[in-house]
Amino acid sequence: MHKMPIRTIISQKAAKFVVVVLFSLLSITMGASPKDSLHKDTGSHWSFHFQSTAIDQYHGKFTAPYSGKNSLQDTTEQDMSLTATIFLGYRLWRYGSIYVNPEVSGGKGISSTTGIAGFPNGEIYRVGNPIPQAYIARAYFQQSFALHGSHDTLMTDDQNQVTQYLPTKRLTFSIGKFSLADFYDNNPYSHDPRTQFMNWVLMDNGAWDYPANTRGYTYGAVIQLVEPTWYIELSDALEPLAANGPVMDPNIGKTFGLTFETGFSFKSAGKTGSLSLLLFMNQNRAPYYENAIALYNKTRNPAVLNIDNDSAYNGDKKYGAGLNFNYPLSQNIGFFLRAGWNNGTTGDWAFTEVDQTITPGLSFDGTMWKRKGDNFGIAYIANGLSKQHIDFENTGGYQFIIGDGTLPHYRSEQIMEAYYQFKFLDHMFLAPDYQYVVNPGYNADRGPVSIYSLRVHLEF
Repeated sequence: MHKMPIRTIISQKAAKFVVVVLFSLLSITMGASPKDSLHKDTGSHWSFHFQSTAIDQYHGKFTAPYSGKNSLQDTTEQDMSLTATIFLGYRLWRYGSIYVNPEVSGGKGISSTTGIAGFPNGEIYRVGNPIPQAYIARAYFQQSFALHGSHDTLMTDDQNQVTQYLPTKRLTFSIGKFSLADFYDNNPYSHDPRTQFMNWVLMDNGAWDYPANTRGYTYGAVIQLVEPTWYIELSDALEPLAANGPVMDPNIGKTFGLTFETGFSFKSAGKTGSLSLLLFMNQNRAPYYENAIALYNKTRNPAVLNIDNDSAYNGDKKYGAGLNFNYPLSQNIGFFLRAGWNNGTTGDWAFTEVDQTITPGLSFDGTMWKRKGDNFGIAYIANGLSKQHIDFENTGGYQFIIGDGTLPHYRSEQIMEAYYQFKFLDHMFLAPDYQYVVNPGYNADRGPVSIYSLRVHLEF
């Protein structure tokens, strides 16, 4: 008798669990209606917003006795990135809406977006062609359902948020193309590289290898259970066909990215903070680091150490967890902290090469010094690798972000970032930024390096 593989059985059980949860949550909504349901016309059904962001980055020469394929160049570099996005939204009916975001991006990151795991520009990804390209960044449908005991509250017009009344207790379904970072790992002080910190690992939890194409988007479905002081959300999304590649893998029976998050708000000393826990499990083509090393030792073929385009459906799983905390120390000073970990046994496939991370920081509102609309931030990053990942790098392995050809003196990658954003005009903001990187690519033999940036951001 033919026996099913254990991984298939596990995947089927996970799928059944998701279905059960879905139907259980839907049953909660049956017959539910807000106590004071509002049927007022909120005006236009449309929402329209626009943003454009340019980031220019520079670094000078630094010490580097050797370099590899994915090393940060040790000579002077200056590169610029540019994005422009139109945020279109349309309210279809009660609690239902659609969103479409045409986007243009161009330019490139320093060293072609390689050499630093905590890459310093969250507006650029590993796109080989610096010529501006147009594409649809997001296109998704969203529908909410009221839960028992809810009442309607007005949601004001914003990016990817039409003006509409939504229930305070609701179940929301989103399906289509989007970035998972739109829904998860949110932090009011550190989440948007267009207006806050620019580093990838301050934008999102670096240990979360979230499913995404080269530009950070995927296709999937998200379910959110929202209560006034807590929430739960769960999603399933496509993985890229090749590591950090532009094409998503449609074989959902063999590759997938599952993400779960729960969080709550709390009050302490009269101030409101929040804490969330993120869990993820990805299955894609990424092989085990140990298998790649063993194959190289057997064949001495350096090509096997490039695991970006592994052709087999290995069924290997990467899983991990992340914590996200924020709390206002005063009316104008906010503290935040992220911490993340993943098992680090398989190759990275979508975001960056970080297996452990911790990122504390502070954000200061310009109202403190009578500059309303300005803000200043300073944060520290410590990134680490698993033993298997270190051995892979030291054997000469490389993926899509780092790879100096060897890693005999591993050290944690440490980065300090500070920026000041000031409101130049009503809809225009300028932000000088400084990042000091110690052990770029986890290599104590290279660096440190100072990176200087200037960001120009326009929005309305």
